[in-house]
Amino acid sequence: MHLTPDADQIVEMAQSLGANLGREEAEQYRPHLVELLGLVDQFMQSRTVEAPPPMLFPERGRGYRPGFEEDTYRAWLWKCSIGGADTGLLAGKRVSFKDHISVAGIPQVFTSQAMEGFVPDVDATVVTRVLAAGGEVVGKHMMNGFMGDYGLPLNPHNPAHAPGGSSSGSGAALAAGEVDISFGGDQGGSVRLPAAHCGVVGLKPTFGLVSHFGAGFGAEMTVDHIGPMARRVEDVAAALQAVAGYDQLDPRQRREIPDSIDVLSELDGGVKGLRIGLLREGFAEPIQPGVADATMDAVRTLEQAGAEVTWISVPEHAQADAAYQTLVLEGSMALFDAGFFGAGYQGYYPQSTITAVGRLWHDRIDLHPARAKLNLIAAEFVRRTYHGGAYAKAQNARAGFTAAFDAALSEVDVLAMPTTRTVAPRLEPAPADPRQAIEDNLGKNWIVMPGPYNTKPTNYTGHPAIAIPCGKIDGLPTSLQLVGRHFEDGTLLRAAYAFQQAVDWDAFTGVVPAAEPEYAR
Repeated sequence: MHLTPDADQIVEMAQSLGANLGREEAEQYRPHLVELLGLVDQFMQSRTVEAPPPMLFPERGRGYRPGFEEDTYRAWLWKCSIGGADTGLLAGKRVSFKDHISVAGIPQVFTSQAMEGFVPDVDATVVTRVLAAGGEVVGKHMMNGFMGDYGLPLNPHNPAHAPGGSSSGSGAALAAGEVDISFGGDQGGSVRLPAAHCGVVGLKPTFGLVSHFGAGFGAEMTVDHIGPMARRVEDVAAALQAVAGYDQLDPRQRREIPDSIDVLSELDGGVKGLRIGLLREGFAEPIQPGVADATMDAVRTLEQAGAEVTWISVPEHAQADAAYQTLVLEGSMALFDAGFFGAGYQGYYPQSTITAVGRLWHDRIDLHPARAKLNLIAAEFVRRTYHGGAYAKAQNARAGFTAAFDAALSEVDVLAMPTTRTVAPRLEPAPADPRQAIEDNLGKNWIVMPGPYNTKPTNYTGHPAIAIPCGKIDGLPTSLQLVGRHFEDGTLLRAAYAFQQAVDWDAFTGVVPAAEPEYAR
């Protein structure tokens, strides 16, 4: 490849940057530009050694894409079998991943047909640690968020309803019993929302506790988390303990990240004396009456087990949306401008993934759904209006929001609220009219939709939060969310386990399949 632009291309490039060059002036620039680009080209053609992270169990088959007859709930993009260590916390467990997490040798499309054929050459750190802990990697799941043009998975509790997103395939496969543990990504609730709607447990860990190396969603990196999901609390706890801890490959981790954690030894410690604060703002209208009732019943169960329950208020919970939206809009665009895994740190960059996603982002922008284009346009308007000041203010304001939650969590040990204020919404067939289809897509913008009202604040503040099945309404699961102090993820898991042991768990999580809607076939 030789980067040798002509004068017209230089004029066009300058104009895109807001600089006006005449053709004659561009001819003056040309030899100097060719020299600069030639050095880059020379480097790209060189055989400079790039040492990738070590890969466990490199002898692995490619697997296959299952057909509809094997994939009842449309949850899987790819199935495989990569065996892990003979012993470990996850020995004998089938483990899967949302498709934004790279598994070397297994196709990764980020749920975009424009990415067909891409196969990453490195494992995400969570994959490496799952294999080291004895887990068997069994595949990759559908996700609705980045592009979503493979359709939407179906909710096993009722296929006429949504499974929640964006880790939708993970939630559906877990609820259907097709996998034991799945790792999703949570940027505004994307682990907890599908956990809530599919009747499984989903944990968004403390920010940075689980390495994000090898995972990329395209959202602002400082709200992005990887978290484990499972049908039972003890599996979520084992998964977290197996993968959590410092990773030199993840530049987002701060120095307080421990090398490892232990959440299993005290999992059955009970909740006697645990102070639970019912968050008033978490029950804000509009809320489905049955959801509020199920949440209150769940908290009463914990109270009967020895917890102390009071009401508490954190007004910032209801005010976080504007700051979160501002941060994510401009932050997402900055991420793609810099490269899919950011820039500015010394470490290993997954080059093949960065190149593949960059090509999709910059060269195939018209393939993006309407809501993604809307957010790009909005982000560019924000950037041109505030020149980076809006992003800076949203980052700087985070400390105040975090302090407000910290203050509440100095009075209680955990905050309690519904994970979502409604059960899973109905799926509707795509409109036939193109204009109506665009309008429908624009109305499903994850940044501003009300569904994540109770989940987005902790993405912004970094506090750990867990979604726990706590009832059903007309066969659809309801979910309790508990929020804890930074690095006290074990307290959330202990409370969740105590609740699991105190109730008829199968009644909350069991699937009684309903008829599949015609348009889902």
